[in-house]
Amino acid sequence: MRVLVAEDHRVLARTVATGLRRAVMAVDIARTGVEAEQMCLLTAYDVLVLDRDLPELSGDEVCRRLRELQDPPRILMLTAAGELTDRIYGLTALGADDYLAKPFDFTELVARVRALGRRAPKPPSTVLRFGAVTVDATRHEASVDGRPLVLTPKEFAVLHLLLSADGAPVPHDTLVRTVWDEHLDPRTSAVRATVSRLRGKLGDPGLILADRGEGYRLCD
Repeated sequence: MRVLVAEDHRVLARTVATGLRRAVMAVDIARTGVEAEQMCLLTAYDVLVLDRDLPELSGDEVCRRLRELQDPPRILMLTAAGELTDRIYGLTALGADDYLAKPFDFTELVARVRALGRRAPKPPSTVLRFGAVTVDATRHEASVDGRPLVLTPKEFAVLHLLLSADGAPVPHDTLVRTVWDEHLDPRTSAVRATVSRLRGKLGDPGLILADRGEGYRLCD
């Protein structure tokens, strides 16, 4: 699940983002309303955690504008304005999908974000195959030669992306941008380590080839 946290309080934004990442979500941060809107136009986020009191463009206006999109993210308003009238206004007049007042319990925030993620539009069920490898994105299942694979969310996402490329190389920065988020330093060994573990679970290191520095690709 990919989440955008729009919060101008730097400490709170980092705290929320870190907690959601620990809950196995890819999280980006926007500091202003303008930045939040632009990031949502460029990236298909599943959920937007939105503070109402943002600089440059208010969270209220961001919510109104995103609601005009054909496929907007699910919006959870996270704000100090927690009176009943505020909640009703956010959910009805502004069109937010959920509303959580500050201060909040973090386990509740994670539960609400996950619930909104489940309500996000899902792509049609698609089973991808490449040679002996099969991935069912809807069921979140993968196998090789009919043998089920037990994969972490990152491993599954990398394998799914490689199968989607159908043998073409997937650049390193595409893997970082799609599977991880802006928080990951592209110079780290996270991608290489994940691919290494995935090769081991597939049982054939030659199934995933490094493509001369361009990225990785599947080899039948």
